[in-house]
Amino acid sequence: MATVNPKMTHSDEIGGPIWLRYAAPQAFFPLAGRLIPWFAALAALLCIVGLYIAFFVAPTDFQQGESYRVIFIHVPAAWMSMFLYVIMAFWAAAGFVLNTRLSGMMASAIAPTGAMFTFVALWSGALWGKPTWGTWWVWDARLTSELILLFLYLGFIALKGAIPDVRRADRAGAILALVGVVNIPIIYFSVQWWNTLHQGASVSLTRAPAMAKTMLLGMLVMALAAWMYSFAVCFARARSIILERERDAAWVESMKGKA
Repeated sequence: MATVNPKMTHSDEIGGPIWLRYAAPQAFFPLAGRLIPWFAALAALLCIVGLYIAFFVAPTDFQQGESYRVIFIHVPAAWMSMFLYVIMAFWAAAGFVLNTRLSGMMASAIAPTGAMFTFVALWSGALWGKPTWGTWWVWDARLTSELILLFLYLGFIALKGAIPDVRRADRAGAILALVGVVNIPIIYFSVQWWNTLHQGASVSLTRAPAMAKTMLLGMLVMALAAWMYSFAVCFARARSIILERERDAAWVESMKGKA
C-alpha cells in the first residue's frame, strides 16, 4: 500500500532533472493520458497504410505465391515479441536495482502486450508453415525458442499475480524477466546456430534486404504500427495499474474530488 509523506508537496516529489520527473507515477499518469490518443491514431493510420501496401501494392512472391503475405503480420509480431521482452526486463531490472515504483508498473503493463505479439507470431507462423512446410508445427529451434518466450511472458504475469505484496511481486518478476533475457539471442541466432527449417532473416543491418522494396516498405510500416499500438495499450494499462496501486495516495484522492 502506498504511503505519502505529509511534508512532501507534489512539486517536491516530481522535481529534479527533466528526465527524472516522469519517473514518479503522478507525473507519468497525465503525460501518458495525453500521449495515448496520438499513439492510437498513428497505430491505426500506419496499420491501414501497411495493410494496403501488403495486399494491393507488394508483388506476388515467385516461390511462395500469395501465402507469403502473412509475413506482414508475422515478422512485425515476432520483432515486437522480442523487443517488448527486452524493454520489460529493462523496466523490471530498473525497479529491482533502484526500487522505483513506476518501473515495476511499466513491466507489468508491457507483459500482456508482449505475450499477445508472441502468440500472434506463433499462430501466423503456423499459418505460413502449413503451405510452406506442409505442417502447422515442427520442433524447429526458432519456433521452440519463441514458444518458450510465450511461457516466459505468461510465467512473469502469473508470478506477479500470485504474490499479494506488490514490492515482493516486482522483485520476483524482475528475477524471472532477467533470467529469461538469455532466450532472446537464442531466438534471433537460432537459424544460424542450428540447421532449422525456418528461413534466415530477410532484413539485416549488414547486407541488402533479400526482398522487393515494396515488400520491405510494407513490413516496416506494419512494424511501426505495432510500435505505436504497443505504446498506446501499454500506457493505458500502466495508467490503470498506477490508479490501482496508488489509490490511497493523496494525488489520486485529489483527482477523485475533481471528477
